[in-house]
Amino acid sequence: MNTRNAGILLHISSLPGKWAIGDMGAEAYKFIDFLSESNLKYWQILPTGLVGAGNSPYQSISAFAGNPLFINIPKLKDYGFLSDEDIKTSLKSSKAADFDKATEIKLPLLRKAFENFKTMSESVKWDCYRFCDSQSYWIDDFAIFKALKDHFGGKPWFEWDEKLKNYDYDEIEDWKCKIGDEVFYNKFVQYLYFKQIKELKDYANNKSVELIGDIPIFVSYDSCDVWSKSHLFHLNDKKERYVVAGVPPDYFSETGQLWGNPLYKWDAMKSDDYLWWRLRLEVLDMQTNLIRLDHFRGFEAYWEVPASEKTAMNGRWVKGPGSHFFETLEKYFENLPIIAEDLGVITPEVEELRDSFKFPGMKILQFAFGDSPSNPFLPHNHVYDSVVYTGTHDNSTTLGWYEDAKKTNKDIVNDLKTYTKFDEKAPVFSLIETALSSVSKTAIIPMQDFLNLDDNSRMNTPGTPSGNWTWRLDKAPTKTLSNKIKKSLIKYNRV
Repeated sequence: MNTRNAGILLHISSLPGKWAIGDMGAEAYKFIDFLSESNLKYWQILPTGLVGAGNSPYQSISAFAGNPLFINIPKLKDYGFLSDEDIKTSLKSSKAADFDKATEIKLPLLRKAFENFKTMSESVKWDCYRFCDSQSYWIDDFAIFKALKDHFGGKPWFEWDEKLKNYDYDEIEDWKCKIGDEVFYNKFVQYLYFKQIKELKDYANNKSVELIGDIPIFVSYDSCDVWSKSHLFHLNDKKERYVVAGVPPDYFSETGQLWGNPLYKWDAMKSDDYLWWRLRLEVLDMQTNLIRLDHFRGFEAYWEVPASEKTAMNGRWVKGPGSHFFETLEKYFENLPIIAEDLGVITPEVEELRDSFKFPGMKILQFAFGDSPSNPFLPHNHVYDSVVYTGTHDNSTTLGWYEDAKKTNKDIVNDLKTYTKFDEKAPVFSLIETALSSVSKTAIIPMQDFLNLDDNSRMNTPGTPSGNWTWRLDKAPTKTLSNKIKKSLIKYNRV
């Protein structure tokens, strides 16, 4: 990130296509072509793990595994694992990302590909074996965890029989003998996912486009990681949470956000130089070029809430691993390609931690207006080493935000009009141009804003358990839009 540049925020699930959900197929490659032709450098995506409750990518059952629904089925024919006859029943493009329908369609075909794979020569299988060996730290536990979870009808691990619940080695080995084929299937699916995302990353990089990934700070309680590495988490003798993660009241919620994730035992992680985190970063580095580190402030201090609480209001700040964590990572990584998601309750200590490692922070324009001139999100307070957004996946679309402000907060509208080169007929593009004109080195614009879409196209509303993560493009972006973006990038020296 050495020169002024720009990119688009669009999750893989939001791509168009015929398989009920966006995936790593032809539409993803077309989108990279669009970025390249528009002189955009970055494609930012959300976490790509198996989704949890409400299809949230931030509540996955594994901190390492990729989502099988993002595997493109037609490409499996190219690999020789499926035939034309196998994949003839594709769907017409659905308006919204339909995770259930994608599961119904894709998983039987992945199973079919696996059955075909098993009959092939050892030379064909070798690439899969090699991948599994290279990722043994996480994939061995994940494969048996997923097989057991499916065998028990999706029951969470903390409701399994006592020996399995407690990760008893002999019991697990017995189950591997019983359901070994299912264990191998889960490894095969991960092999396909990582094969396809590496191909996508290579194609993007050859087009001078880089991928920005997203790594959630916490993991789900019902995850392979908490089950197999329970000593790294604050659990009692019964493997129950007694404290959980969240954030105090802020601009997203008056009662805070009670996430419910188990919290880390940072001292235990420190004992092996944060091996679990290092490998997690390595696995994401295989998939992307840069990493948005979610909830960065939690590394300085995190909000700890008793597990018995119904909201996040009655919590307390607890010191995180701080600079020691990042100093340790620097010993193992030549560089740390991190963007710090530094939103929320930010203190001077958080800013010092971010700046001491030269991590660019985030500037959200939807938070900038209707406040004082010292508001850090206003462009005149931006710094070069930062990333400016009109909004993120957790915000309204900019059109939705503006329409709401016209009804509820005239100060925002007045401030916006006096501060920017405001066009009443094109309020969203006015904010996009404000982002592009910022001194911030990088500008990332959600795809919904480039398309001037209202809040019907919002990706996520924090604190709401359903109705999120479904927005999807109905067709590939146009040449007209590409030319418009390119013109603005040239104007603001972001080519």
